[in-house]
Amino acid sequence: MPLSFSMDEQLANRLTNEIDTCGFAKLEAAVGEADLQQLRSWTDEQARKHQGEYFAYHGEAALADSLLASYWTDPRFKSLLGSLYRHAAQRDARSDRIFPVLRCVQGNQGKRESNAFHYDASLVTALVPVFIPTEGEELGDLMLFPNIRRVRSWVLFNVIEKALLQNKVTRSCIIKGMQRKWLKPYVLRLEPGSIYFFWGYRTLHANQPCGANVKRATALFHFGDPHTGSLATRLILRINQSRARRMSNKAGNQPPAPTQS
Repeated sequence: MPLSFSMDEQLANRLTNEIDTCGFAKLEAAVGEADLQQLRSWTDEQARKHQGEYFAYHGEAALADSLLASYWTDPRFKSLLGSLYRHAAQRDARSDRIFPVLRCVQGNQGKRESNAFHYDASLVTALVPVFIPTEGEELGDLMLFPNIRRVRSWVLFNVIEKALLQNKVTRSCIIKGMQRKWLKPYVLRLEPGSIYFFWGYRTLHANQPCGANVKRATALFHFGDPHTGSLATRLILRINQSRARRMSNKAGNQPPAPTQS
């Protein structure tokens, strides 16, 4: 079934204003119950293949047989993400391609993939919760430091900035800063059935740890890389592809398709 919303400029303006003001926007009741159950069944099937451990599928090829394919090809969804990008970048995106990801945090490896603060390569990120834990102490809530940087004019500046932040040492410092209350991210409890939007390129974000016995699955739709086609972007893509293959081989499952930074 298609996503449940009517695309118009009023909706796009509301979402952009909320992202600018609050750091995120929420579109309620956009994913029907039948869709949600279908997504959960498909995700459960994939989770069994990975023996209860963390996995992530990147790109159209890896997700082509899931219901998510009907989302990233939906003209209304493309139009909405295009309008959000136009507002944030003050120009049209170079491509209307939506890059999908399904990420499932579970098991011991899932804990290691948590607190991984990063910026997205794409300017616009849409998040669809599939499984969100509700019981236990570690529920994997989304953490945001919203809109803390601008779109960089120079791609090299973007690469250096990401390298300085997206490493074990810096992430450890961020975690210690949060533990000592020096840093206070916005913590967002996600509700299945809704779609969440934020400026992924401008917002430092990660999920909190999940207990090893719970499952947290989200579908992500990335739109509009401001540095599309640059040499640095291609190099980052290759690095991420290599990491995705290593993780997949470690789990003994099929390799995922290419991923973004």
